[in-house]
Amino acid sequence: MTETAPVRVILALGTNMGDRLENLRAAIARLRPFVDIEKISPVYETASAYVTDQPDFLNATLTGTTHLEPLPLLWMVKDMESDIGRVPTFRYGPRVIDIDILFYDEQIVDLPELTIPHPRIAERDFVLYPLNDIAPDLRHPQNGLTIAEMLARLPRTSPAPVRQNEAL
Repeated sequence: MTETAPVRVILALGTNMGDRLENLRAAIARLRPFVDIEKISPVYETASAYVTDQPDFLNATLTGTTHLEPLPLLWMVKDMESDIGRVPTFRYGPRVIDIDILFYDEQIVDLPELTIPHPRIAERDFVLYPLNDIAPDLRHPQNGLTIAEMLARLPRTSPAPVRQNEAL
């Protein structure tokens, strides 16, 4: 496994199958050996995006540091998803757990298997709402906008995610 000096990472977690809250908790527990977690957002319940004929999601984000380089971090995350019970379906389909690397410090990564910052952050209310709770002033290294500014620019065409009282 390739390691580096500690780097700040921001991850998004989502789930819409099984015990959704337990799926988020399991993902966080499995991340802890590889990510020194600093902040975890509140949990939000969100209508599914892109493919809408499926159960609602629970979503959260977290910030932390890791010694893993971007690709080894991605591989670790994909292994965790499988261990928790994710099986391949179709794009944007239902899933037990989904973990996305949103930011890796201020680095820009453009590989066939990994793009950082995540290319659809600015359009995803289910990412921006929880991320705004823990990092509103974080600035996107490509578009220059803060998380709060991206959230404010979202069109209000669907209901906003609902903040839950569950703690992770």
